[in-house]
Amino acid sequence: MAWNEPGNKDPWGRNKNTSNLDGIIKDFKKTIDDLLGNGGPVPPSSKKSAGFLAAIFFVIYLLSGIYIVNDGERGVVLQFGSFNEITMPGPHWVPRFIQSVEIVDVSKIRSVQQKAVMLTEDENIVSISFAIQYDVKDASDYIFNLREPDITVSQAGESAIREIMGQNTMDYIITEGRTGVAADTKKLLQSVLDSYGAGINVQTLNILEAQPPEQVQDAFSDAIKAREDEQRYINEAEAYSNEIIPLARGEAKQMLEQALAYKVKLINAAEGEASRFTQLYNEYKKAPDVTKERLYIEAVQSVLSNSSKIMIDVEGGNNLLYLPLDQLIDKNKNRNNEIQQSESEVTIKDRINSSRNNFNLRKRDLYNE
Repeated sequence: MAWNEPGNKDPWGRNKNTSNLDGIIKDFKKTIDDLLGNGGPVPPSSKKSAGFLAAIFFVIYLLSGIYIVNDGERGVVLQFGSFNEITMPGPHWVPRFIQSVEIVDVSKIRSVQQKAVMLTEDENIVSISFAIQYDVKDASDYIFNLREPDITVSQAGESAIREIMGQNTMDYIITEGRTGVAADTKKLLQSVLDSYGAGINVQTLNILEAQPPEQVQDAFSDAIKAREDEQRYINEAEAYSNEIIPLARGEAKQMLEQALAYKVKLINAAEGEASRFTQLYNEYKKAPDVTKERLYIEAVQSVLSNSSKIMIDVEGGNNLLYLPLDQLIDKNKNRNNEIQQSESEVTIKDRINSSRNNFNLRKRDLYNE
């Protein structure tokens, strides 16, 4: 029995109900032909309805292609999935189903933050936390060359900072080297992203935290404290040095000035003594006896002026004559003081008497008048 005879099944699994589906398809095709005029003359009402529907579809198609790019954004136009152009802020239109648009915010500052444990140049372990802030400088590269921008930036940043950390010691990184490490890492990261064609501009890279692992934190804190104490002692020593050295230099300068003054004094005194001796020698040649006597008297005067007691050995006698010059000098002083006091008292009495006499004379003159 043939497979296409009545009552038999279709070898492709079709049954008799497929005739109903064929009829529906034929009816739909006939309706389309009637609208397009392929089935013979079309009524005017049908033509009018078809034109109205076509106009509505056309307007909807035009309106669907309008898009607006805001300030700080860029529109990446794709034609059949490939890059066509970049549109600036403002209203634009693209033919739908042929072109599409991806809006990229190029003014937005994006950020990623990460923490990792890294090895330094001196084979120490440092726990570091850093944050990267970036924006988009090329919208097309940002869309086409990156699938996950934040992940790419994070992984590239970790790779870059590992390389920089491996070129520096732990002490430098933890203390004063954070700024330098961040700057070098930012430069290297930007170079890596440019080689990827990522269309990303790294704005800042900040090292938030850099410290040893928790297991050695106490020991490292002690080392830091010791280093700070060392620096404090050095600063104190330098301050003391800066204080004492100028004083020592001033004292040395003063001693040099005093020595120079003493030198000049001695030279002048020696020159004066030499001049005096020369003059005295000239006088001695003129009158030797007189000069000898005068020199003797001056010598005795110089000696006796510095002595308060004198013992005199009288020639041909057995007794020594003692002159208490100190007592004699004191007596002379007391006597002079008494004389001056008496003179002052007499002067005061004379003044009083003189004033009294003048008063009496004036009184008498007034009485006579």
